[in-house]
Amino acid sequence: MESLGRKEFDMEAHIKLAREGPCFVCSIIEGAPGYDDHVVFYDDGDNIAFFNKFPSLLGYSLVCPKRHAEDLTTDLSEAEYLGTQSVVRKVARALKRVVPTERVYVMSLGSMTGNAHVHWHVAPLPPGVPYEKQQYNALRNEAAGVLDIDAETFAELGERLRAELS
Repeated sequence: MESLGRKEFDMEAHIKLAREGPCFVCSIIEGAPGYDDHVVFYDDGDNIAFFNKFPSLLGYSLVCPKRHAEDLTTDLSEAEYLGTQSVVRKVARALKRVVPTERVYVMSLGSMTGNAHVHWHVAPLPPGVPYEKQQYNALRNEAAGVLDIDAETFAELGERLRAELS
């Protein structure tokens, strides 16, 4: 992959959509207009993995149970939780084989007031990032901007991950 530039991220618009729009995960699963361009590279019937549409790092992905759940401690059975965690690990390992990676960040974010569907962020940090630009600083779209990735590059990366995960 050639070097990618960055573009500004409209955090205000993102927050508005997250808080006022439909569930983004359910919309991706349904292929709803406006959500049908996400590159889903893993689907085992119970969980999906797709690229963050506004990535700060190449390969930044989300892993989600397909069944709508908002609280991982009460809405998922232990088997569902462990099944999703298994997919998180598979995706992290595949990302390390596909994109240059020093460390993989994994976290569950979201809010009951926006982006409530349980999901895990799986973000590969490339080698050589200075310490002060790692961890949360590497993930903050509003600070660093987002990678300027075209649909063709997302599709190519998705194909490579599908191959690794099959």
